[in-house]
Amino acid sequence: MQSGAVPVLEMKRISKGFPGVQALSSVDFRMLPGEVHTLMGQNGAGKSTLVKVLTGVHPPDDGQILLEGREIRPSSPQGAQALGISAVFQEVNLCPNLSVAENIFLGREDAGVFAIRWGEMRRKASALLSDLNIHVDVTAPLSTFSIAVQQLVAIARALCAQAKILVLDEPTSSLAEDEVKTLFSVIQRLKAQGMAILFISHFLDQVFEISDRITVLRNGQLVSETPAAELSRMELVTRMVGREVAEDGPTRAERARATMPAGGQAPLLRARGLGKKGSVSDVDLDVQRGEALGLAGLLGAGKTETVRLLFGLDGADQGSIEIDGEPARIGSPLDAIARGLGFCPEDRKVEGILGDLSLRENIVVALQAKRGIFRNLSRDEQDDIARRYIQRLGIVAADAEVPISKLSGGNQQKALLARWLATDPRMLILDEPTRGIDVAAKGEIMGQVMELCDRGMAVVLVSSEMAEALRYSDQVVVLRDRRKVAELATDKTDEQAVYQIIAGGQP
Repeated sequence: MQSGAVPVLEMKRISKGFPGVQALSSVDFRMLPGEVHTLMGQNGAGKSTLVKVLTGVHPPDDGQILLEGREIRPSSPQGAQALGISAVFQEVNLCPNLSVAENIFLGREDAGVFAIRWGEMRRKASALLSDLNIHVDVTAPLSTFSIAVQQLVAIARALCAQAKILVLDEPTSSLAEDEVKTLFSVIQRLKAQGMAILFISHFLDQVFEISDRITVLRNGQLVSETPAAELSRMELVTRMVGREVAEDGPTRAERARATMPAGGQAPLLRARGLGKKGSVSDVDLDVQRGEALGLAGLLGAGKTETVRLLFGLDGADQGSIEIDGEPARIGSPLDAIARGLGFCPEDRKVEGILGDLSLRENIVVALQAKRGIFRNLSRDEQDDIARRYIQRLGIVAADAEVPISKLSGGNQQKALLARWLATDPRMLILDEPTRGIDVAAKGEIMGQVMELCDRGMAVVLVSSEMAEALRYSDQVVVLRDRRKVAELATDKTDEQAVYQIIAGGQP
């Protein structure tokens, strides 16, 4: 970042409202060349709306946008790209069936008089990726590469469009630690070339590692713009929430000592030799009543595949499951629900929320499935259930009839939790429950889950954040290469010990 540099972007007095919600109120935001400027705030603070205004998805109700001192009015993402503003989102919006080169140049193909110059296009694609220190076969389908590589391909596409401003919205939420390092090295290289980068993330450690400047929004209003070096972690959280927050409550081990659960009982769920060809193999699990079992491992270790087998989303072809000491066949989610299991999936947008349905309908859908088609919930019952859980979990919405797709990520996650709590589950499976949500919402959600666990509900927790997996679990099962390699009591281990096992060491 150059000292005294003139802003490449200025957004002045930006306001945007939707029915029942004022998403932005006279917000100012600026970006300097050669700078990583991070936008922070709780879910619903207005970050996504500000980005959508910048990238032409939503027109502002008021205010102006200046790019290099000239007023612009992007009316679509394509229009914004033509002006030099490109965005890469958490869910990579590319074509997985096309090759890497085709994705980079889609809509901007190098065409001759009679046909596309495929050789030249592939050469340019390889050169773009090489500049990012990525060396892959650009003729291979995009779907054959990891999410990390796909995101870097999306960045290369933005560079191909000669972007002046690159927006990275939750780019690390699905990446392993080494993949985050690769992405950050690319960001540093682009920053050194003078590009302005808008970074959005809920991972505080990453924010402080990569950011030059941090802007905080709260309730659609500007709170502060501060150099990252002048801001402490807890001061940032306080500005986001509007009050002092205890970022971490007691660990699961500390809670267990306080509640003193009875021991000696048979597991609620026992899995032996559980597996599926091409997925995971020979997994043994004991899930106790009133305890939380964490699953830890690197991306691709088999965590999600394991819990999908437990809930019947995928059919196991190896091993067995017992519930209450009796053999249990869980061939579908309906079988799992009937036995008192609930499941919050990793991808809440694709596998969790029903975007076209209301908040009320999303909350009651699992309970209705459990009751069956001949025992319909009346509208009064639905309204009462929705009202109760909206209040209990602090879900922020204009009313229960708002489409769930209009809610922030954190409130969508709370609604999914409400869906399963309404079924009064005996065991709740949470696959990345805090991904993409802010620190305050994370604390609220996990606090609710731990209280239910204290009262006897069993929990299976999948988290790519090792500290989170250890904090909220009584026992942690370590997976490597899609097999169970260890099980540890969390009050007798630490992150370093778990990572040593993941790297191939002995328990």
